[in-house]
Amino acid sequence: MLRAAGVGTGDEVVVPAYGNVEVAEAVVTAGAVPVFADIEPSTYCLDPDAVAAAITPRTAAVVVVHRFGKQADMGLLRGVGQRHGLLVLEQGELAEPREGQARRQAHAAYLNGRLSGVVTPTGGAGHSFQQYVVRVPGNGRPDRDAFARAVRVKGVDCRVPVKTPVHRMPEFWRDVVLPETERAADETLALPVDASMSRRDLQRMVSACNALGGLLQPAF
Repeated sequence: MLRAAGVGTGDEVVVPAYGNVEVAEAVVTAGAVPVFADIEPSTYCLDPDAVAAAITPRTAAVVVVHRFGKQADMGLLRGVGQRHGLLVLEQGELAEPREGQARRQAHAAYLNGRLSGVVTPTGGAGHSFQQYVVRVPGNGRPDRDAFARAVRVKGVDCRVPVKTPVHRMPEFWRDVVLPETERAADETLALPVDASMSRRDLQRMVSACNALGGLLQPAF
């Protein structure tokens, strides 16, 4: 898509650092330079203000990645693109059958009402919950990783969605501070909400997670 739009050598493309490295790799493959912008903490998608701040005379495009089933604010992001004459591209997630999506949303609503000791995701009609991502409050990654180990012992198949932001990987290292990106990488944990899960499965997960809530220090 970048090459078809004429993006190439000498151009910069604004991309998120929170997520898959493939987006930055695609920019490099097109001959351009990836420039990393921060995310919104509620959506984990590019923050329009951060994108605007990252734009330089060499910026040619912005690649927006929708994350975990939550849509980025495309109205504001397209507005930034129009004001600066930039191409705004979107990368979505694989669509799921409507029945499976409805079950995921129902599972997420159940968990949102019962989990304690973690920060549950904001919902909304547009959130398909491709992943159910919570934040483990406390002092960052040590608390999140300890929480993950503890609930895995109890049979909860959780995983860290983004272990290292792209701007902290050796091949894409940038001397830039992206506080929301780095905080999300330290605190986020994806809990299972597969459509095949039963209410009993969800209850067991709630019990396993809530039993650890008192072990964590509150976030300030």
